Amino acid sequence: MALVYIVEDDADIREMEAYALSSAGLSVASFPDGKDFLAAVKNRLPDLVLLDIMLPGEDGMQILKHLRADAATRSLPIIMVTAKTAEADRVRGLDSGADDYLVKPFGIMELVSRCKALLRRAHRRTAVLTFETIELDDDRHRVTVEGRETELTYKEYGLLKFLLENSGMPVSRDRLMEAVWGFAFTGESRTVDMHIKTLRKKLGAAGSLIETVRNVGYRLGR
Repeated sequence: MALVYIVEDDADIREMEAYALSSAGLSVASFPDGKDFLAAVKNRLPDLVLLDIMLPGEDGMQILKHLRADAATRSLPIIMVTAKTAEADRVRGLDSGADDYLVKPFGIMELVSRCKALLRRAHRRTAVLTFETIELDDDRHRVTVEGRETELTYKEYGLLKFLLENSGMPVSRDRLMEAVWGFAFTGESRTVDMHIKTLRKKLGAAGSLIETVRNVGYRLGR
């Protein structure tokens, strides 16, 4: 069953959206603000996000940019939901990486139809990345090594995905930090080293495929 996350500060609208999508056979979790939503994403990636623009604290556009800057959520299907009707607002949302746009007020049937259509498109573009004994199924957010599933944290998954996407190429620590932690991350490069260390350990024998490139960063394979 596909999982949809709703980010909406209006309780009535949030409940209406959740009820409509649940009735359509989808699993739903809803959040009143970006903070709770982003915390949930770190624990489990949804299949689709309904993201309101006008939110307390970090607004929907900022959250969208954050998600698109992170390797683990870069391809996450997102529908922006807002009361703004100006064409410029819709264009800005789509140009920033939204997959679709719903303007309030909207009909229940339209909401369900848009969600199901985007889920179908996302399923068709499923990416499975492989390198020797490592397989990453990005649709299922699942990693296997020699056919056995391996549990990774949110950041470990993002690091492995980025290394798989750039297999055979040296990737700098700064580039890994930018891709997985985001543009605004101000931590030290040793943060990457610590996560690579635990990632190697969890991959077992396949962990040796992640090579350290002196004075640069890391590379998956040669």
